[in-house]
Parts: sequence; structure tokens; C-alpha cells
Amino acid sequence: MPPERPLLRDVREPSTSDPLAAVIEAANAVILGKHQELRLALACVLAGGHLLIEDLPGVGKTTLAHLLARLLGLNYARIQFTSDMLPADVTGVSVYDRASERFRFHPGPVFAQVVLADEINRATPKAQSALLEAMEERQVTAEGETRKLPEPFFVIATQNPSYQVGTFPLPESQLDRFLMRLNLGYPAAEQEKALLAGADRRQLLAKLQPAMTAEALIAAQQRVEHIHAASSIIDYCHAVLVFTRLSERFVHGLSPRAGLGLVHAAKAWALLSGRDFVIPEDVQRVLPSVVTHRLVIGEDSGASRHAEVADYILASVPVP
Repeated sequence: MPPERPLLRDVREPSTSDPLAAVIEAANAVILGKHQELRLALACVLAGGHLLIEDLPGVGKTTLAHLLARLLGLNYARIQFTSDMLPADVTGVSVYDRASERFRFHPGPVFAQVVLADEINRATPKAQSALLEAMEERQVTAEGETRKLPEPFFVIATQNPSYQVGTFPLPESQLDRFLMRLNLGYPAAEQEKALLAGADRRQLLAKLQPAMTAEALIAAQQRVEHIHAASSIIDYCHAVLVFTRLSERFVHGLSPRAGLGLVHAAKAWALLSGRDFVIPEDVQRVLPSVVTHRLVIGEDSGASRHAEVADYILASVPVP
């Protein structure tokens, strides 16, 4: 049996004058009882990654995407994935212009700063793959021409549980494009009662004012790059990678890209906590969201839930 998982120490909250703190405060007023999930989502943005939210319909996945776009001052586009959609529905298409006697490219919804890929696993793999280049290279190649996507660029994809009818599971290569995966879940009883008695969430969204600008967000992302991660933190992250590769519970271990994502996400969490250096607790906070969707659990592993996998890793890898 692995040792008991170490306790996570509370970290200092950032100053209320910090625009990042203002984003979290405003988000908490709309999505009730999900403070941890909202901070993880913002950390994902700051780390320059993409977010996958897997949960039942009606728990606030779409609201979260629209909320982040509005508070961060970014333009927003929603793509409703269906079984009959084509890659051109995502990237765009060229239409013949009779006035100029030439084809003119009409950009698809992927050319937005925040893209919500709603119910992405209801589309076929061919349509899902239209997002691969955009997410990895921040560009779209259509009809022989490469076009850059706007900065910053952030994809939030939602998917329904795989046991629901009409879903196509995301392949491992596409899951790896997402820095984090979150489950929102049902709110606690008191928060759900407040939600039922309060104003409609769409009305609250319409009244929100941006707490940041796109330029300020880019500057914050650059600050994340300069957060210090000591050699002991790098050793800790590397030990996590090696453990998953050697453990018999997993079909295969974490890749170097997963390790880079873990370090970047920990730096973003440190920034949100008001520090310019990473501590082990930062790694522990983000690890469940960063690594569990990248691991394939063996049939005889005894672990069935993502939380169990994260607990097993954190309890088995010594903290520096």
C-alpha cells in the first residue's frame, strides 16, 4: 500500500487589487461553490493551455467558457459539435466572389480568442481533428494557405460522459492537447439553493464588465514564464513522470509534454497564489487536472476514478 497522501498546505490568496483576483471574485459570484475549479481554469489560461471539461449536461460548462471570455476581455465563439459537421465548419471555407472573380476565404469560428468546442465528442474523429493544428500550432492551414490565430488563443472543450448515446471518444493524441481536464460536478446544497433562488446566470453574464484586457492577460502569461521553479521542484515533477512509467497500474506513462504542462500549470498556480516561485503544493494542486486524462489505467489496476489515480500518484512520489 502506498503511504498516505501528504496534506496540502493552504496558500496565500492574492491581493484584491490584483486583476486576476478580481476575475476569480467575479467568477465566483456567477458559478457558485466552484472556487477550486475556477482557479484551475484560470491557471490553465495563464499557462497558455487548453481546457477540457467532462461532465453531465446542465452543470455550468458553457457558462464557464462564456464567463472567462467576458471577464478576460476576449472575443468568444461557440462551435456546437454534431455528428454531421465537417472540418470546414470549424476552420472556414472559401467562397467565390463574383465581383472580384476570385475565391475569398471566410474564417470559421476557430478564429476567435476563446473558442468553446461544445460537446466535442458528439462529432466524428474527422471533425474533431480540425482543432488539432489550431490547438498545437496556433494556426490553421486551409486550401494551401496558413493563417495565424489571434493572441491569446484558448480552447475550452466540453464533452458528455462516454456512456451517453452518440459519443465518439477523443483519441489519446487529442486528449494530450488539453493541458487540463476538469469535472465541475453538482454544487453543494447551500450553493445550489442560492442558485435556484438567484438571478438567471445569463442575465448575470450580460451585466459583467471585463476585469482584464487581452494585453493584460498576455502580460500575465509572460509573468508565468518567469516564475522560478527550483531544481527540487523539477526533480519532483520528473519523479512523477518516472513513477507513472514504471507503475503496473498504467498501460503507459506520462510523456515529456505532460511534464512540461505540469511545470507550467504549477507556475500559473503560484502566480495566482501571489508568489514568484513554485512550491510542492502548487504541483499537487494542479496534478489531478493535468495528468489523469493522459494516463490509460490497466484493467487490473484497482483504480476506477481520476481522483483515485491522482491520490495514488501523490501518495507514492516523495515530496521534496
